[in-house]
Amino acid sequence: MAAMEAKHLGQTSVLPAMPEEAELDYVPNPRPDSRYMIRFAAPEFTSLCPITGQPDFAHLVIDYVPGETIVESKSLKLFLGAFRNHGAFHEDCTVGIGERLFAEMKPIWLRIGGYWYPRGGIPIDVFWQSGEPPAGVWIPGQDVPGYRGRG
Repeated sequence: MAAMEAKHLGQTSVLPAMPEEAELDYVPNPRPDSRYMIRFAAPEFTSLCPITGQPDFAHLVIDYVPGETIVESKSLKLFLGAFRNHGAFHEDCTVGIGERLFAEMKPIWLRIGGYWYPRGGIPIDVFWQSGEPPAGVWIPGQDVPGYRGRG
C-alpha cells in the first residue's frame, strides 16, 4: 500500500465543529501479515442531548482488528472531540462512530461499546460490532464497570 498523506499528524489542526466535518486519517497497517487487535478508550467522551441541549458523557471503547490500514489517533481524537457540540441520542453517537470507522477504514472486525452516564436517572449502554470476531485473535473484554451510582 502506498504511503498516505496525513492531514493531522505533525500538523496544526483545529477541532471540527461537527463530526461530519472531521477528516479521519488512515495510515498503512505496520503489521499487515499479523492478526492483532487495537483498542482506543475515550473515558471522557461528550455530546449533547438533541432535545434539551444538555451535555451527555460516556466512556467509549473502540476495538478493531486492522486490515490494510489503521486509524491515526490524532485524527480520531479530533473526530470524537467534534461531538461536543453535536446533538444526538446515545445510540446514534455510538453506532454512528462504529459504522463510520468500519466503512472508511475497512478493518477485518470492529466493535464499539458506549458506556453512557445516566440521563434521567437511567444509564444507557450501547454496543455495536461489525460481525463475529476473527478466530485466533485475542479479544479481551472491555471491562468497563456498569454504572453504580453513589454506592
